[in-house]
Amino acid sequence: MLSAEEFHAIVSGQRRGFCAGAWRCALRVVEAPYAWAMRWRNRRYDRGNAESFRVDVPVISVGNITLGGTGKTPAVEWIARWLRRHDVRVTIVSRGYGAEDGARNDEALELEQKLPDVPHLQNADRVAASQMAIEEFEAQCILLDDGFQHRRLKRDLDIVLLDALEPFGFSHVFPRGLLRESLTGLARADVILLTRCDAVTEDSRNAIRQQASKSTKSNVLWLEAAHKPVSLLAASGSESALQVVQQQKVAAFCGIGNPRGFRHTLESLGTEIVVFREFPDHHSYTKSDVDDLTRWANESSATEVLCTHKDLVKLGVDALGDKPLWAVRIGMDILRDASSLESRLQALFAGVDYETTFGGQK
Repeated sequence: MLSAEEFHAIVSGQRRGFCAGAWRCALRVVEAPYAWAMRWRNRRYDRGNAESFRVDVPVISVGNITLGGTGKTPAVEWIARWLRRHDVRVTIVSRGYGAEDGARNDEALELEQKLPDVPHLQNADRVAASQMAIEEFEAQCILLDDGFQHRRLKRDLDIVLLDALEPFGFSHVFPRGLLRESLTGLARADVILLTRCDAVTEDSRNAIRQQASKSTKSNVLWLEAAHKPVSLLAASGSESALQVVQQQKVAAFCGIGNPRGFRHTLESLGTEIVVFREFPDHHSYTKSDVDDLTRWANESSATEVLCTHKDLVKLGVDALGDKPLWAVRIGMDILRDASSLESRLQALFAGVDYETTFGGQK
């Protein structure tokens, strides 16, 4: 069984040699039926052979075309905060991937801390969850988290994130690559948001845009954003300035889809990463993991331990041994054309009669 690191090294082509080549051939064989199934599914929705449902309020979807982290949670937070600033009652709806029965997954716990005034419903049936949000929370907008491949719920704005560090999933559909579906799926997107733009050159960004344009529609809105550290967060809820770890030796770990992006964030802080560990995306930490991480951190020369907010909400401890544990809180900064995105959002509510639809309350 391949670990997450081994899988990434093989599908990216970083690992060479006979064994790695054999793995890529085997994964390519499995890729073909999966890619065909995704094309067939999308074709059924495109032709109206599979039923999709519209709810009574605007639906905004934020999603990916690749597996792994693209910085989606900060994007969902940015949109939710914009809606709340404009007095729109929004409810986040997600499938709840990786959550145990009756529990909330790491992304929901993270968003709950960041957006305490925004309800979040997790349900594999996102049509039913959206209807519940309208009936029980009087939602005026549904924000569909990780919804690009969910075709049963019609949406009014489809936002797709591409990570500038790994934008196209190594040009193969899973499991040979990291694409959830063929790049032709980008034709459904209304907005393409390229994240972590500060990690690559302008030439690289232009090349990504040029390749994406081969699959997108002509009027797609292209945006570029950076995910920037805002503060350090402890499990107790206290926050500290980023200066606490600047020029310090740190041990860092994460259980997210794109560890490379997290490492780039830490390097941008001016930290010295002495040891770094990767766990699978949505990893559920056990007591054994905490004990192992404590030994690992104590054996290093680090003075602080850093992880992501997604990891911290599952660990729930302020320290590993005698070393403080901090999550790096991330915010999204749209570097170009934020006003165009705001115009698209405003257009969703331009024709809404709040007095009739929402009882006169915003």
